[in-house]
Amino acid sequence: MQYIQQPITGLDGSKAQFVGYVIDNSPEIDMQRARPAVLILPGGGYEMTSDREAEPIALKVVGAGYQAFILRYSVWPSVYPTALLQAAEAMTIIRTHADEWHVNPEAITVAGFSAGGHLAGTLATTAGNDDLRRHGYDPDAVRPNGLTLAYAVIDSGRFAHRGSFDHLLGERKNDPELLSQLSIDKHVDAKTPPTFLWHTITDETVPIENALLMIAACRKANVSIEAHLYPSGGHGLALGTPGSSWRGVGCIEPCVQTWPRLFTDWIGRTFGA
Repeated sequence: MQYIQQPITGLDGSKAQFVGYVIDNSPEIDMQRARPAVLILPGGGYEMTSDREAEPIALKVVGAGYQAFILRYSVWPSVYPTALLQAAEAMTIIRTHADEWHVNPEAITVAGFSAGGHLAGTLATTAGNDDLRRHGYDPDAVRPNGLTLAYAVIDSGRFAHRGSFDHLLGERKNDPELLSQLSIDKHVDAKTPPTFLWHTITDETVPIENALLMIAACRKANVSIEAHLYPSGGHGLALGTPGSSWRGVGCIEPCVQTWPRLFTDWIGRTFGA
């Protein structure tokens, strides 16, 4: 296995960290194998990026036989569109090195947690298209082939996690036009890739309505969506296990522990892996 690590410089000079866990091909099995890949975007309210939603997730992905990458994108005081452009650059890097890293460039899923889910949705839908073009990216060239949302920030209005938008937008946090642009459910269309979503009904930080709005938007646009709504558990659960817990005790929730297997099975069905 290769461990990849490189910085990505932000629009404002800040540094994001891009890391990869790349499974090598074996001459005893298949030297030509190109695997699906997952780009993981941890959450943290655009104020930090959580360790619990980074490597523990990547190891599950690798354990299922897929390539895993993590982007620790720039957060406050960096503001929009810094993180979006870093995510676009991460997608460019993966597709540029697809042969070297044994990646199927047409089978890359972006998986975002909480605010990282908002970033993933901005990249995967048309929400960020104008800003990507403005900074030299072709939105279609950096759009992922799959979208995964874990207790994701979707709505910028009534059901918004206000802290995420405050940190993302800074002085522009009350700009109605920008807030509408960054309400992900408003920008789901035929270009939005197949989507896998999970959330808990009892999430008090990012209300379940965020997930419901995304489900409705995908249905309206005829975008394939698999959604799992769990009956209990708070926010930021990651794997819901002791291995991704908050200091060994918090964020352990048995009912959500099924989601990684459901997710990796979804990848296999979606991309024929």
